[in-house]
Amino acid sequence: MTAWLSVLVPLLVMFFALGMERVESRLRETTVRPEEVEELLERPRPDEVRALFRQGSGRALELFRLRNRGLRGRKSARRNKAA
Repeated sequence: MTAWLSVLVPLLVMFFALGMERVESRLRETTVRPEEVEELLERPRPDEVRALFRQGSGRALELFRLRNRGLRGRKSARRNKAA
């Protein structure tokens, strides 16, 4: 019985650690930076304000990030055309 426990306990601890690593990586991806919130509140668009009011900050930040990705993509495309 002791032999089984000496094998089973380390395996359980290892699987628990791997599971927590996956949870931590997902949390790290969804973390909101304070700069994003400040910029969202300083220059909001009507659709972002509507989403903030109706669906909460998660959806409003998602729209904000999509807007920023679109702007950055356009800027890099302009740089490539100019070069």
